[in-house]
Amino acid sequence: MYSAPGYPPVVRDPREFCYESRVSLYGIIADLRREHPSPAVTETLDKVVAELGNTRDNLKEAVANLEGKSLPAGGKPVLDELVSRARDEGIYDLDYGPDPYDKPPPESLDEATAGIGALLALFSLLGVALAALVTILGINAIMKTGG
Repeated sequence: MYSAPGYPPVVRDPREFCYESRVSLYGIIADLRREHPSPAVTETLDKVVAELGNTRDNLKEAVANLEGKSLPAGGKPVLDELVSRARDEGIYDLDYGPDPYDKPPPESLDEATAGIGALLALFSLLGVALAALVTILGINAIMKTGG
């Protein structure tokens, strides 16, 4: 139950927070982990989750990537059940479009930006040259007074 100051309490339906709802692929995987608590099933589903990370949650591609890899004994039936449940829920072949974290296309460089970059490079070189000059003059002054 939640209530904000000055507002009546909001009562939520406890089924909203049920882990066994079949609305997401990871919910189905969690259900399978609870229904089949064995090391082989856990290892199989761990491999599926790892592949889902590489395919942006596309189970069809993840299963295709697992075809060449060896699954533990008893893992294939659970994988088939996962595919069946995902197809029933309509989440077997999800496509989220291009990766938003991929590199953006390069932008063209205009004259103003190139000029600012050239000035920055010039003043950086000037600063390094002045630092070298001051260092040389300081060493010469030490050598003349040293004795």
